[in-house]
Formats: sequence, C-alpha cells, structure tokens
Amino acid sequence: MFDPGVGLQMNGSSVTFSVSLRNKTSLKKFGIICHLLSKIYCLIQTNKFCTKRDLYYQNVNWYGKQSIVDNLIDDIACLFKVQRRELHVLATSKGCIAGDLKFKDAEGNYVDCSATISGVLVPCDIQGIECLCSEAKFVLLIEKDATFQKLLDDGFPRKFYPSILITGKGFPDVNTRELVHKLWTDLEIPILALMDADPFGIEILLIFKYGSLSLAYDVQNLATPSIQWLGIHPTDIERLKIPDDALQPLSKQDISKIADLMQRPYMTYNPEWKNQVETIHRVKKKAEIQSLSTISPSFLTEVYLPSKIRLGGWI
Repeated sequence: MFDPGVGLQMNGSSVTFSVSLRNKTSLKKFGIICHLLSKIYCLIQTNKFCTKRDLYYQNVNWYGKQSIVDNLIDDIACLFKVQRRELHVLATSKGCIAGDLKFKDAEGNYVDCSATISGVLVPCDIQGIECLCSEAKFVLLIEKDATFQKLLDDGFPRKFYPSILITGKGFPDVNTRELVHKLWTDLEIPILALMDADPFGIEILLIFKYGSLSLAYDVQNLATPSIQWLGIHPTDIERLKIPDDALQPLSKQDISKIADLMQRPYMTYNPEWKNQVETIHRVKKKAEIQSLSTISPSFLTEVYLPSKIRLGGWI
C-alpha cells in the first residue's frame, strides 16, 4: 500500500512462499533458497559478510544467473521481515558521492568526499557508516554520472554552495538509495533531485522518493519522501525555449511508461508532478539534462541550478 509520508510498503503481516512438487522450476528455486539459507547461516555464525556477487560466483552453474541470487536474497529478507544486512549479505554499489561530506566506513576507514575529482564509490555497508560530518546546505541527487562529473569539473560544490552530490548512475542500486535516506535522517538537510525530463527519469526519482514494489518490505530504510524535484521539469522545455534539435520525440516505451506512471497512487498526492508528466505527453518531447548546454555550455552550473536553488524552484 502507499503512504505519502513513508512510501510503498507491505500491506499485511504474513509472507509466504509456494512450492509445487510437480514443477521442476519451482523445485529448483526452493533448492536454491535452501542452499542460500545455509550460506546465510554460516555467515551469521562466523560474523562475516559477503556480497550477492560473491555468493553467485561460489556456484555459478547452480544459480544460473546473478539476478536469481539477487531476487531470492530479497525474497528471503522479506520472508523473515529483516533488512538484507541482517542476513550478512550486502549489495555491490555503483553509485558515487562527492562534496562536503566526511565519514568513517564500516571498516574504520575515514573517507573525505571533498578530496576527489571523480567521486567516491558509495560504500556497500551503509548501516556501518559512522561519524558523518558535513556543513552542506543540501544534497543534490543527480540521475546520470555524466552530469555528476560535469558539476564536479565545474567546482559546483565549492564555488556556489557547500553541498553533497550523489548519483546512482541511472537506475539506482540499493546502497545509493539507502545512503540518500541516511543523509536525510542524519544530517536533516534538504534533498534536491536533478533528473532528465523524460518518463524514465521521473520513474527513477519516484523510486528514490517512495521506494519500489520489490523492496517494499524495507521502505523505512530505502525511501526518502522529502525529496524535492529541482529539475529538469518538462515545463522547462517551453519556458527556457530549449532548441528543438536538442529534444527527442517520445518513443513507444516512453508513452507506455507515461500511462503506467499516471496509474500510480502517488500521482494523486503530487498534482504538480502529475502536471509535469501530462506536459511531456502533451508536447510529445523529452529533454536530457545535457540539452541545457545548447543554451550555453555553463548554463546548467552558472545559471539554471543557482537560480533554481536561490528562488526555491523545486516541486
């Protein structure tokens, strides 16, 4: 069910698996679950941790695909109603972080995110992070790595505002989502999001904000309902007069995704967001963050972001 103050969460108290003894696929899945449970038991008993990828490579032929291990570990956590870390199984990170932030990771190493030119990899063990220290005024959540790197190259966290930049490099991994939530709860500063003005960019933002169906059992650690959408807004396409040759027509997948987004319950609670989705459908165009460079190479960092932040141009 959907709660605007929490996100997508489990509805009901019982979680079950169904196994068919006459179905080979079902039997194999059950066998893999039992095998994974034995691995988890050993990890807990020895107080060791490993990643989902480590588990997969311990028996590639038996598992078949990495996604099978990923999904079943999530199913086991859901079944026992525990966070994945309590199973002593961690996910591999792909997101990066930079800016005004220092912390001690789970292994006791001190990490200074301001002393990097390309970003620090998001730690695998978010709950093990301690001693968060920052004077940042906000966290800027960025959809794509290319934009993240541009802002770093332009010195955005230093020249304009003390801030923290974080990117999930497209569809976000669990650790990046959990880190955004931790920064919100521990630092108590605004979380602003910079996404492409297209249906899939909006979906990524909604996953950060409200969570996903597959991980609804852990929404309290993965969703950040306070996230504000800074841009690019679809209404910016006309307002800024972004040149047509910098825009792209909607694909069939885009149109299908728009229909899907409009059916989701949280659109009722966000009429301004709903208006933005309707705008994309009306203009039949989408814009990437990089399209702002057609106005001016420095337009994003020197004009668009500073003015939006100064004037509170988020929704």
